[in-house]
Amino acid sequence: MNFIDEAYLEVRAGDGGSGASSFRREKYIPFGGPDGGDGGKGGNIFFKVNQNTNTLIDFQNKKIFEAKNGQKGSGKNKSGADGDDLVIHVPKGTVIYDNLTNEELMDCTDENLEYLIVKGGEGGHGNARFKSATNRAPRKSTPGFKGEVRSLRLELKSLADVGLVGFPNAGKSTFLNHVSSAKPKIGNYPFTTLRPHLGTIKGNESSYVIADIPG
Repeated sequence: MNFIDEAYLEVRAGDGGSGASSFRREKYIPFGGPDGGDGGKGGNIFFKVNQNTNTLIDFQNKKIFEAKNGQKGSGKNKSGADGDDLVIHVPKGTVIYDNLTNEELMDCTDENLEYLIVKGGEGGHGNARFKSATNRAPRKSTPGFKGEVRSLRLELKSLADVGLVGFPNAGKSTFLNHVSSAKPKIGNYPFTTLRPHLGTIKGNESSYVIADIPG
């Protein structure tokens, strides 16, 4: 039985760090030149196929994913550290859409690839970059750029491992509600379930999908 498993989430790449405004200070050199370093780049966010998972259940409780920001620059021409990238693991065959435009962005089928979804912001420039023949002591530095943000919809064509069949109003939806995180409509009348509902039971090492079939 083939069904569509869905998840909605927001991904936020890291912001770039600000550049530093600093001047060289050493003994016997009271008026050194500018030595402010650049800010670090914000972290990117990637999707990567994980062969050990077959559902999108992990996205039910966590909806926002953020990469690390880049660090500020400092004196002595020291650049700030880049923000760490974030890798989000999904089952093979997950299709990712822009939730605002409904554009298909990527189809995650190759476990050897990391699929870039949002890019981190570039770091700002320190004041050492603005030194020139006409401006020997610039105080100007620039802030880092914002990282990209996207609202996403993930879809996965799921193959149900177990199907619940039985007479109408026999308690199939109630059973699914108790053993999984699914929330099907439950009522004390026949034909409450009008379309299939999927529930996932997650064990220590694996998970499997139960389908509540209308009837």
